[in-house]
Parts: sequence; C-alpha cells; structure tokens
Amino acid sequence: MSVFDHPEFDDHESVNYFHDDLTGLQAIVAVHSTALGPGAGGTRRWVYTSDADALTDVLRLSRGMTYKNAVAGLRFGGGKAVILARDDTPKSPELFRAFGRCVDSLSGRYVTAEDVGCSVDDMRYVREVTEYVSGLPQTGSDAGGDPSPWTAIGCLKGIEAAVAARLGTDSLKGLRVAVQGVGHVGLNLCRLLHEAGAELFVADVNSDNLQMTTTELPATVVAPGELLFTDVDVLAPCALGNILTSATIPRIKAKVIAGAANNQLSTPADGLRLAEREILYAPDYVINAGGIISVAAEYYGNASEDDVRADVLRIKDRLQDIFEEAKKSGRPTHELADELARNLVAAAREEQMELSA
Repeated sequence: MSVFDHPEFDDHESVNYFHDDLTGLQAIVAVHSTALGPGAGGTRRWVYTSDADALTDVLRLSRGMTYKNAVAGLRFGGGKAVILARDDTPKSPELFRAFGRCVDSLSGRYVTAEDVGCSVDDMRYVREVTEYVSGLPQTGSDAGGDPSPWTAIGCLKGIEAAVAARLGTDSLKGLRVAVQGVGHVGLNLCRLLHEAGAELFVADVNSDNLQMTTTELPATVVAPGELLFTDVDVLAPCALGNILTSATIPRIKAKVIAGAANNQLSTPADGLRLAEREILYAPDYVINAGGIISVAAEYYGNASEDDVRADVLRIKDRLQDIFEEAKKSGRPTHELADELARNLVAAAREEQMELSA
C-alpha cells in the first residue's frame, strides 16, 4: 500500500524516512501541517511490531500535533518523529547525533523534542548538530527543560474541569482516579492528584516505574490489563494510545476520561460511544498540551517559567468551553475539538495563500 493511500495519511505535507548505517538509526519524520508554523512534536523511540505500525503511529501522532498546537494557540504546525528501536540497538549519543542530522536536513520544517523513550539528555546530542530542537536543559528562570511536569499540570487542570462538568464538584478530594502509565508524566500527575486528595490506582508494564510510584505515594497497583475497567471516578490514560475501542468502552466504569496519552480514541466512532455512555472525554490533544507549550516557549525564547505556567493553566478554560458547548449542542467533545482545530488551521492556510498571491 502506498503511503498516500494509508488511512491515516490525511494530506500530510511530507513523510520522511531516514537510515544511518553506522548507528543503526531507522526513523520516520512526518510533517502534517506547517500552516501555523514549523511542524513541531516530540521524538518517540519505541520497539514496533512492524514498520507498518511505526508509520501508522507517526502519521496519527503528527496530525494530533497539528490539532494540539492549533488549539493551544502556538506558532507551530504539526509534526512527529519515531525512531524504530531494536532490542539489540541501545540508545547512544551517536544515534541521536545521526537523528539530529536527519532533522537538520529538513531545514526547519520540523522541530523536535523528547517523547516516549527519549530524554532531555538525548536532545542535547541532537542539539549538537541542529538548531531545530527544544526540550533542552533549563537555564535560570527561562522556559525549558523536561516538558513532562508541564504536561502533568495541564492534565490536573483538565481533570478538575472534567470533574466539575460531569460530577458536579470542584474538589478532587476522595475521588478514585486510575492512572494508566506512571512514567515521567504519569508519576508527576500522581503526585499532583495525591496532593489534591485523590485516591490512586496505578498500572504500568514497567516494574521500576511502579516501584518508584508506590514507594513515594499511597497507591493501589492494578494489573495493566484490568486498570481501564477499575471501579473509579476518573480514568487518566498516561501511556500509549489506541486504548478506547469498541471492545474496551462497554467495560469502562469511570464517568470521566482525562489523561495525557496521545491518540486515546482508536477511531472517531469511539468518541461517539463514550458520549452515548455519558462518559465525559477530555480530548487528549487539548488536555495534554502543557509539554508543547513549554517547548514552544523555550524554542522561541520569549517567555519565562511564569509565562509558561499561566499558559498551561489556560488548558482548564479551553476544556470548560468544550464541555459547555458539548452540553449545549449535544455533540461529543472530540468532534467539537477537531472542528475547532481544523478551522484554525484552515484559516491560517487561507491567510498564507492570500499573502503569497
């Protein structure tokens, strides 16, 4: 099947395949849209079952970044990169320098940062060979550093908005919250939820992550395959996506789904299924925008940490608007968010065309 015929292609501007024989690097960089600015999104390093799965993932993630950056009001379009990890090819400085050269060859059409499987230190090696990278170590009070704590803060604010809209309470105290995935974002979110008085239920395929979480926080460990169906008030997916499906949704007991994972819905129809069951869904690319807000502020160099915090806190307002419109119109939240994002991108593209005419 041609990439142009791929069901997730969605008019991507470019899909770039890279290989470096010396380091074993195999990577795909997808740029969905540059209507609002350079395509921006993190680099995910993952062991994929097949190259086809890697392509599907990067296409979906890239389009999601277009929507995320548009709704967050950032001067970024949408892009994403995946590095196809092999069990016998560990991370190395040389691999990330090679990846940085790939990013640099795109001449600023794509700006990268860390995502699953990558770290701030990895981005330092990328920065040695290209300027088109963010999420680097923080300097003083300027924006920068690991974006995951900002993603967690935005998620907390989004959970507050969703709980108020669906459960009618402004407090998280005593609420049962299931967090799927306690890596960088998930653990930070658990800390914030614990401070807010929530009762935690956690799952992760990584035993080290679970050990770190349960050593620090009071949390009930649930098997990864069962967490989605735990009897809780809020489900916060913070691992990989494609978890809300026709098979899983009928078994979910939570009244609110609000978490940091990208592409939580397997298909748009699954958003309708949630709405039919009166489960309030916080569109993932709206609630999890805290990290890219930090990345944008660092990249453009025009904001302090306080500015980033103020912008991240606006995530709650954006979600409140979506929830109110959903209640008023009877339309599912994912449809409203998608429509808003597409309209913003279309307006920017029209403006580009007028300027170039």
